Amino acid sequence: MFLRDLVQQFGGEAIGELAAPLTGVGTLERAGAAQIAFLANPKYRRALDATAAGAVIVGMRERDATDKPRIVTANPYAYYARVAQLFSPPKAHAPGSHPSAVIAASATVSPQATVSAHCVIGERVQIAAGAVIGPGCVIGDDASIGADSVLVARVVVYHGCKVGARGLLHAGVVIGADGFGFAQDNGQWVKIPQTGCVRIGDDCEIGANTTIDCGAIEDTVIGHGVKIDNQVQVGHNCSIGDHSIVSGCTGIAGSTHIGSRVMIGGAVSITGHLSICDDAVLSANAFVTKSVTAPGMYSAGFPLMPHAEWLKNAAQIRHLDALADTVKELKKQQSAGTSGQSTHPGESS
Repeated sequence: MFLRDLVQQFGGEAIGELAAPLTGVGTLERAGAAQIAFLANPKYRRALDATAAGAVIVGMRERDATDKPRIVTANPYAYYARVAQLFSPPKAHAPGSHPSAVIAASATVSPQATVSAHCVIGERVQIAAGAVIGPGCVIGDDASIGADSVLVARVVVYHGCKVGARGLLHAGVVIGADGFGFAQDNGQWVKIPQTGCVRIGDDCEIGANTTIDCGAIEDTVIGHGVKIDNQVQVGHNCSIGDHSIVSGCTGIAGSTHIGSRVMIGGAVSITGHLSICDDAVLSANAFVTKSVTAPGMYSAGFPLMPHAEWLKNAAQIRHLDALADTVKELKKQQSAGTSGQSTHPGESS
């Protein structure tokens, strides 16, 4: 690919041109003459000066920051992502079913789909054209997998659950496991049947070993274009709106409703039965105990600090309640003293 080829496909402005075509992408620090790199974060500005990349992708502000052949665009990171996809196309899979796969007679599997070794496909399952069911996957009765979706390996989709088109489910994903529902009775726990399913929209990606529980009665719903990282827990009856993103090790308790375009950082804990509005951003390790009703960034917890400093701060936190009582008492005394003073001109005490 030459720069003119990339601009023809993705837009932007090409400045300069290459003597030889590009063969891939790389970082500013390690790219070679046949690779294209990108600058999206100003703190890597020095690396731009020293890069050996054959070409770079830069933002509007860096248009004249280098003499290298370059593409200027409003969003260098997104542009790089599309270029990287171009140089790293998905692996091609031959359609058909492996002899070791167990496929129910009532299942409908497109001739253009791929079913790999040791898969189990249940009754009345529907697998659309272009779908890839990787080794060791289990698809329960009445489930469906949309066109061109890829289940990498050992993915389990419980009965009745639906995966939309062009999805990517990484190894170990579990869709539709029972939600954590129990009623207490005389010190014992009575299981509540989880009769709902999981419905996943189109163009979703779900990271390795993530679990999305089925609904207790109604379905758990994941919207279109949602991206979920590795080892995330989504509880029963949750909903996640279109184009939201959830980072690794986040736990979302049941009946939480997350809006569209929400960004959730790593290891966020969200208690159940609340809502997160559209366009909210929850930073890493946030502990969410009430609904978020206005867009913007929300944070919780202490940033990393030296242990000795943390011990001092923790000791002070232990005394916050007593300090608050002291402040209240001082305010009462101040208010009483003020009310006892005359405000009429000419009066004397």
